[in-house]
Amino acid sequence: MNMRAFSVGLLVAAALAATPAAAQDVKVLTTSGKWTAYTYQEDGKNVCYMASKPIKSEGNYKARGEVLTLVTHRPGENALNVVSIVAGYAYQPDSDVTVQVGARKFIFFTFGERAWARDNQTDKTIVQTMVKGNSLTVRGTSSRGTTTIDTYSLQGFGAAYKAINDTCGVKN
Repeated sequence: MNMRAFSVGLLVAAALAATPAAAQDVKVLTTSGKWTAYTYQEDGKNVCYMASKPIKSEGNYKARGEVLTLVTHRPGENALNVVSIVAGYAYQPDSDVTVQVGARKFIFFTFGERAWARDNQTDKTIVQTMVKGNSLTVRGTSSRGTTTIDTYSLQGFGAAYKAINDTCGVKN
């Protein structure tokens, strides 16, 4: 496992260990188009993130949990522009997810119900591409072998991204 995967694993563990009280402290910064920007304090440090739900989901499935794409800044940990996908199901073990914005394709690795880019540079590049794009498509395969295609609107992405950058003091 590379260091990026290990670090993301630690972030997942921390997120899963968050108490309901911490979740109550989440503040909405703005909602713009299909994206909402949020912030909260963790160990006295700002965490800023933005999230959106798909505008269209395709696949032969009976039920799925919450499906989201997120961009997260944790400046206290020097983790910026972390793009993650929440599938609403467990991904097929050791599978990849294809994330596409326009003609650009990015390959994410999976763990449980989530997928991430393999390195910081890919995160930065995909965020820059999302700022300029119109839609994002995520293709993944569930642990049962079901292929899903989720399409997200990038309407409002730029404004939500600016809000998390401003709040967390991130300069891009």
